[in-house]
Amino acid sequence: MTRRELDAAGITDPSLRAAYTRCRRLNARHGRTYFLATRLLPADRRPAVHALYGFARWADEIVDDTGTRATPADRAAALDRLDARLRRALAGQGGGDDPVVSAVAHTAGRYAIDAAHFTDFMASMRSDLTVTEYATYEALRGYMHGSAAVIGLQMLPVLGTVTPRETAAPHAAALGIAFQLTNFLRDVGEDLDRGRVYLPADLLAAHGVDRDLLARSRRTGRPDRRVTAALRAAEDLTRSVYREAAPGLAMLDPVARPCVTTAFVLYRGILDAIADGGYAVLHRRARVSRRRRAAVAGEGLARVLAARLAARAARTPAPAPVPAGAAVPAEAARTAGETR
Repeated sequence: MTRRELDAAGITDPSLRAAYTRCRRLNARHGRTYFLATRLLPADRRPAVHALYGFARWADEIVDDTGTRATPADRAAALDRLDARLRRALAGQGGGDDPVVSAVAHTAGRYAIDAAHFTDFMASMRSDLTVTEYATYEALRGYMHGSAAVIGLQMLPVLGTVTPRETAAPHAAALGIAFQLTNFLRDVGEDLDRGRVYLPADLLAAHGVDRDLLARSRRTGRPDRRVTAALRAAEDLTRSVYREAAPGLAMLDPVARPCVTTAFVLYRGILDAIADGGYAVLHRRARVSRRRRAAVAGEGLARVLAARLAARAARTPAPAPVPAGAAVPAEAARTAGETR
């Protein structure tokens, strides 16, 4: 966390500054696209976004812990401890010695974020310890409400809206789901290695695909036309959710739109990379090129500057009209003459 961002957000307590800095590092290390987009927000709003992302990532690391020999029971206990610390912190009892919890609780209080969103998120994290596949898209949407939709809903108070928040909320939730579906498609091979298949079983079955076929293709490195067809269908499904989300971009505070629009374009660009790569996500991860990322970020920066200029112009009062026949000060007359 840069000093300028913390100062702009009015975060002066040293322990809180350290907590937000910890969240920023998590974002920078694990969410490159998300982190890049966040840089386009006004400085005073970035710490809150880092806190929300940092907490989500912290919980996700507990669920996907592959660096130790933690059993599912160990991870469930760790999630319970995290949840208990979060509940205490949201109730104003402090985050203890967990900086990520301290930062996210401070953000939740500052922006009046509904505590139910965190409850739903933790419920989805717990399900990841026992649920390894979803029979239908409807079932998957139930999981994604807690794991992705609520992230969009948590972000809305931070980003700000020009419409009633309840009008923008369904689109924000859809954007969270679109991002997660994109991740599921990009990471299908890695998730399979962890014993999970997030693509709905009925979508796969419609193209003659099951877990065994995915695993065999992953193991042998051989493409299969049935798998390709199923992945293409998953791409189509994901694009339809981006269309659900798109109207919400114009509902955001103008100074926040460049950030979210950049994330929207970059994440949707992952789908393009997957298609251009022949849907080979079981064998290699699709990535948006650095050149494309830089171009989109540059467009986002141009939008930021335009939004800031517009906001500045709106705050600057127009000069009072000079009554007919009134004397014009000499200095003003000279200035007017110089601009002709």
